[in-house]
Amino acid sequence: MSAERRVTLQMAVIEGHQLVQLLDDLIDLLGVDRDPSDTAIERLTPSAYPDDDEAARAFRSATADDLIDRRRTDAVTVRTTIASSLPGAKAAPEEDAFAQIDVMATSSDLDAWMRTLTALRLVIAERLGIESDDEHDPDDPRYGVYDWLGYRLELVVQAADRLG
Repeated sequence: MSAERRVTLQMAVIEGHQLVQLLDDLIDLLGVDRDPSDTAIERLTPSAYPDDDEAARAFRSATADDLIDRRRTDAVTVRTTIASSLPGAKAAPEEDAFAQIDVMATSSDLDAWMRTLTALRLVIAERLGIESDDEHDPDDPRYGVYDWLGYRLELVVQAADRLG
């Protein structure tokens, strides 16, 4: 059996620290004390039956916890991968903040990366009231993290495509 293939995802040290913080926030949001009425949680568990409230409630009741638990497990996987590539200090000295690090992800973890970056974008979109990418002002600094996560997601998709 051959060894699992790896892909290198490059990012600046400061990006790694910021992404770890976002992942910590997502992991907390999806934790055992999660609020099922939080609209961000609802956005992460979309209705399978938008035209049938009863079927939608039954489906959500049967699947939402498993879906949220998988999203949390994915986020922990991504966080662990990034954190293991960061230098020891939580806050890098200013001159090292933009140094590039290589984050090594296994090919089997790329799906977790894509699902997690998408989940982060969905939570931020819910908090900012974004319904589609066309609805926000790219000059408004509040949307910078949302756009940056989209860029990161695109890089992960490209890395997955290179693996074939």
